[in-house]
Parts: sequence; C-alpha cells; structure tokens
Amino acid sequence: MPKLTKEEQIAFLEEYGVGLRLGCVRPDGGPRVTPISYLYRDGCVYITPREKSKWWEWIREDPRVSLCMDELCDPMRKIIIDGEVQLVHDIGEEDEWRELFRDMMKRYRPAEEADAYVDNTIDQKRGLYKIVLADSKVITWRIPIEGENETGIWHQRYYGEGTDYAEKSKG
Repeated sequence: MPKLTKEEQIAFLEEYGVGLRLGCVRPDGGPRVTPISYLYRDGCVYITPREKSKWWEWIREDPRVSLCMDELCDPMRKIIIDGEVQLVHDIGEEDEWRELFRDMMKRYRPAEEADAYVDNTIDQKRGLYKIVLADSKVITWRIPIEGENETGIWHQRYYGEGTDYAEKSKG
C-alpha cells in the first residue's frame, strides 16, 4: 500500500479545493463528522469553527479529533490525522487572524469571492484552532501507480487467506 511522501502530503494538503472532514466527540460520547474548510501552513492544519456551531462546543470540551482529507479519483490520495486541537485564537480575537482566514477561503473560491465571503461574515464570531501534524498520528496512502505492485491497493491484512491477491501481495 503506497504511502505519500512528505512532499506529496504537503502538496495534497495545500491543493486548491481539497476539503476536510472533522471527526470529534459529542458530549454523549458519540462521534460527529463535519465537512469543513481548512488551511495547511507550517506543519499545522488550521480550522475555524463559528461560535454557534455545535462542534465548536464539543472540541472545547474534548480536543481529540480525527481529520480526513481524500479524493475519489486517481491517484485516490488519502490522509487521516488523529490528534488534539489547540486553541490559537478565541472568540473576540478574529482581527488578529483575519488574513489567515482569507487565505483559507481562497483555497476554495476565487480571490474576489473569498474576500467577499470574509467581508460579508466578518461580524460572525469564530475561533481558530490548529492541529500540529508532528504531534499527531498521520496515516497516508494512495492507489499504486504504473510500475508498482497492483496488490498495494489494500494493506496485505485485508486480503483473504489463499486468494489470488493475498498470494501476489506476499511476493
């Protein structure tokens, strides 16, 4: 199962339009997955919950999160990050990181639209959290490319004993 190199990870995390699904823990102990925007910078993933969002409350109570960024088309790159969020800026400090928020929105919309979104929602209170990749468990993989073993599409443990791919994957 091919893994992304550090350079491939960074390129994927910085790629225009790649979204993130955030998994966090609700007060009742159940999971919640929410699709959100993010920005990768200097070894950290930054996220910006709005004050009125439920997951804002939940990560304040329990900072454990799981992040998933992936794509469904080839080469089907995937990154899963398990770690803890760290509060960088609390509600009321938005002016201190507004430009970072603009940069985040420009990952998803053309610059003019991103600026308009930020300007139109400037009065909506937000916090800023980061997840430090060096302090987190990071798992990556992708589909094998030409010249790589085709059985690398899955980890070897997934192939049923005695099946064709199980035998091919041993070689």
